[in-house]
This record gives sequence, structure tokens and C-alpha cells, in this order.
Amino acid sequence: MMNARDEDLQGAARRACIERTVRGDVRALARYPVTVADGFVKLDAMENPYGLPDALREQLGSALARVPLNRYPDGDAAQAKDALRAALRLSPDVGLMLGNGSDELIQILTAAVTTPGAVVLAPEPSFVMYRRNALVAHARFAGIPLRDDFSLDVPAFEEAIARESPALVWLAFPNNPTGNLFDAGDVERIIRASPSLVVVDEAYYAFADASFLPRVLAFPNLVVVRTVSKIGLAGLRAGYVVAHPDWIEQFEKVRPPYNVNSLTQAALPPLLAHSGVLAEQAAAIRAERVRLSAGLARLPGVRTFATQTNFVLARVPDAAAWYTTLRDARILVKNLDGWHPLLANCLRITVGTPAENDAVIAALATRYGR
Repeated sequence: MMNARDEDLQGAARRACIERTVRGDVRALARYPVTVADGFVKLDAMENPYGLPDALREQLGSALARVPLNRYPDGDAAQAKDALRAALRLSPDVGLMLGNGSDELIQILTAAVTTPGAVVLAPEPSFVMYRRNALVAHARFAGIPLRDDFSLDVPAFEEAIARESPALVWLAFPNNPTGNLFDAGDVERIIRASPSLVVVDEAYYAFADASFLPRVLAFPNLVVVRTVSKIGLAGLRAGYVVAHPDWIEQFEKVRPPYNVNSLTQAALPPLLAHSGVLAEQAAAIRAERVRLSAGLARLPGVRTFATQTNFVLARVPDAAAWYTTLRDARILVKNLDGWHPLLANCLRITVGTPAENDAVIAALATRYGR
């Protein structure tokens, strides 16, 4: 057992070694925050609030019980991909790759197409992992501010594309954290202007009125990324890339072997075979989205924004105080104040069950209502 002096010396040596060996830009990063939610109503992470029906849970349990956990997963995830192809009605000439959530896919695609110093473009504010993965890949991230109404500034994008010749452009469709669906014509203009890869990230496709998935072969530089997390399967950590097979062939060279575990692969076919259950839940969330947004908008000084996701963005008089009020009521939401000037005093609130949404409105009305 070391004495205090030896512990201090070892600690100093360890910190010096970290400073010598870990990249400075990585040391400067903060960890992505994940809040411990035990005992809270959890409305901070855009999860589906509804569980699976008992009969489907039993079927799922039976399927998972047969998984040989002593063996590596299928490296190609063939059965899971077949289930996805059937559920999405994908044409045989469309390529498909699975990942450990769309987070891993963002990392894979960034690594596949960027070189040190290459430029990655994305709107701002948008999903923070675009910037973080660009940094890790030694690429240079360039954010193009959205307009005040959260729409794409297409001329600014076109100018940046002409100036920077980016290796990669990210467009979240709908966008997180603003919640809006960009104009499809604006997205198409950016795709056509870009000399390199454009990825349309459709994490919230189940709650939106439009998709580029049916058009993925219409452009030589278009790839669509999705996840099953928002439709009620966040715990599976499954995402997928849909693209021309030529793109998939290149991405597969970067994908780690066995990146989708056996339990996830076994769970996807029975769950996707009952996609009607997930679609019904998505419809319920869309209906509650309207009610939650209206309830928040009735509070004094609150503005809610149009959304085609499973969350509502609300600008409140004092985001820190309103966040604390909800936290004191054992309700977790996301305080976005300080993330970007367009998000000043904004809270992002996941659409929950009717009872959870009522609890949000009641807690705020009790404290701030007229």
C-alpha cells in the first residue's frame, strides 16, 4: 500500500503522461452528458415513453433465450438486415449497413471520407455528434448558422461548399434540437451543390411528413442514416445506413467486425415483424406532441416552435429557473440555453405519455401560471 507521498508522485506522473500522450483537443472536450434518471420522469433524451405489449415481450424473450452468447455475432447481421429490408420495403438494388446506433454510424462515415484538415459542414444548431466526430477524425468542422426561423440558409451553404469543398455534409431531417423539418427543395439544392458525400440523418423519420429514403439512388452523393432508438427501441442500439451498394462497400471497410451484438440482431426480426405496434405508438406521440405544445404555449411568456420530431422546443422567460422548477418536480428535460444564440432560453421537452405531459404543464402552471 502506497503512502500519501508516493500516491502524489504517481498521480503527478500519470497526469504528465496523459498530457504528453492524449491529444490536446481531446483533453479539452467534456464528456457527453448522460443524466442519471432514477426516480424522475425522463423527458430529456427523446425516447419513446411506451413499453412493448406483453405478448410481444414474451415472443422477444423466447427469441433472445435461444441466442448462443458463447459465439460471436453474425458479422454481416444478415437476418437483421433482411428484417429491415422487409419492414422498409427496400429495393434489392439499395445497399444497407447496420451499426451500434446511429452514433457509431456517424463515426464510421466521418472516418471513411475525411482526411486530416478536411472540412465537415453541418447546420448550427444541430446534432452535436457531427462536430465531435469531425474533431476526433482531425477534420475541420464548419457550422452554417440556421436562419432565425430555423430554416436552412441555402446561399450560405452554397458559398461554404464552393469555398471549402467539404468532404462531408450532414443534414438532420428533421433537425435536432430545433425539431423542424427543413424544406426538401433546400436539402436537394445542397445535395446538388456538394462535390462530396451528403448524409441526411433521419433519426426522427417516424414523426415526420417527408423522407429522402425513397430517393437515395436519385443522387450520386446521397446517403441516409436512421436509428430505431426514437421509435421505441433505444436500448437495442441499432442504426442503419441506406445507400447505393458502392457507398456501402466503402463504409464496410471501416465498420468494426461484430459491431452489432447478437441480442440486438435477434431482437430486430420479431420487433420489426410487429412494426404496426411501433407505428401506433408513434401516432400516439404525434397526437400528444400537439397537446403538449399547446399546453406549453398557454403559459405566460412561452413560445413553442413547429416540430416534426418526438420533442417540443419551447422558449421560456428564464430557462434555468424553469428547468429547476421541473427538476424539483422530478421531471427531467433538456436546458439548451447557452448552446447556441438561436436557442437562448430554450428547453427541449420529449413528448411523454399523457400523464407525463400533464405533469410538465401542471408543474410549470403552478409556478408560473397567471
